[in-house]
Order: sequence, then C-alpha cells, then structure tokens
Amino acid sequence: MSTRPVDRTEWAGPAARACRFTIAAIITAALVTQLVLLFGGGTDANSGRADPDASVATRLVRLFSYFTIESNLFVLVIMTSLVLRPRRDGRLWRVVHLDSLLGIVITGLVFALVLADEVHLSGAAWWANLGFHYIAPWATLAVWLIFGPRPRIDRATVALAFVWPVAWIGYTFAHGAVTDWYPYPFLDAAQKGYATALTNTLVVVVVALALAAAFAVLDRLPTAAGLSRRAENPDAAGRR
Repeated sequence: MSTRPVDRTEWAGPAARACRFTIAAIITAALVTQLVLLFGGGTDANSGRADPDASVATRLVRLFSYFTIESNLFVLVIMTSLVLRPRRDGRLWRVVHLDSLLGIVITGLVFALVLADEVHLSGAAWWANLGFHYIAPWATLAVWLIFGPRPRIDRATVALAFVWPVAWIGYTFAHGAVTDWYPYPFLDAAQKGYATALTNTLVVVVVALALAAAFAVLDRLPTAAGLSRRAENPDAAGRR
C-alpha cells in the first residue's frame, strides 16, 4: 500500500486562515460593541469619554475619523480577503495591505506610549479597546511575520501607501479647524497650537517611514511555509 508523502507546508494554509479569521472576528466584535455604545450614548473606546449631547451623525463621523478605527477597518478587509482568497494579489491590494500593517502597528505604538494613561475604561468599552488597541496591532504583525504573504512590498507600494495617512492628516486638521474637535490630544491644534500639533504629527510620520523601511526589509524573509519548503528540499534552496 502506498502512502502520499507528508508535505510539512500543508499546516501553514489552515493555520494562517484560522489566525486571520480570528483577528477579523475580534475586530468585528470590537467594532459592533463600539457602535452599540455609540448609538446608546455610551463611552468611546478611543477617547474614554461619552458625548451623549452630540447627535448620532456627529458621533458616527467622529468615530470613523479616528486613525485607530480606519486602521482596524483596513486590517478587517485584508484579513477577510485572505481568508476567502489566500493567494490574492494586485497593486491596489498590496497598497491596502501595507496600509493595514503600517496603520495598525502605529495604532498600537501610539496608544501604548502616548494615550493609554489618558484613557480610562470599564465594561464593554474596555473590551472594545482591548480589541482595537492591543490584540489587533500585535496579532496582525505576528501573523504577517509568520505567514506573510510575502514578498509584496516594493517602492511603488510604499509610496502609494502614504497617500492614505497624508490624506487623513489633512482631513483631521481641516475637520478640526471647522468643528474644533480633534481625535487625539497630541493633534489638538486648538489646545496646543498648530506648531506643536504639526510637530507631533511629523514625529508620527517619521515613525511610519521607519516602519515602512523595516517592513520592506522583513518582506524579503521567507514565511513559515517557505521555511518548511526549504527544510523539505534543502538542495533546491541552496541552488537559489
């Protein structure tokens, strides 16, 4: 009786899909929780404040003006697309994928280093915050480091990926100038002045550029499946 040779790369597909599905489910749960709180006039997981006097429309606009929420939505789109089509590719998809990676890691870093001490939450808002700011950033990074997909990052992708952050910065300051509302205290030009707010923004942009460079280097490394293939066929890897 003959048996099929064991391919140690087969584990990577189901494992990657399960991890991506889990991240998408966590983000969806956090987003649904935040929307329920929003419609009920409850606490915002991004700021730790409630604004029941604002209209629902205003609260919705503010919610989706947070870099955190937009980054999580990018990750949700990418994770869902990779669950449905693991080999998905294309120029626009690569740009959105890099935006999701850059955005969510910046979200995790900025919240942990700058905002966490200013945001005090409990109950459902605490759980939403856990998904948005703690689980999604580092789980997304870990899944990309292990499973990829790679390589996907080139110079054109990096350049196009910065269209969204630059557009978000422009929108944030324009929206703030009109409404006097800013999503994050360190960007609040009304309180800190434009010089300080723009300087703080520039610092985040520099961090984003450094991350993009780091991701471009890491993008050349093999994924878990690639390492398994090399272990299965070291001669072929040596001839590469």
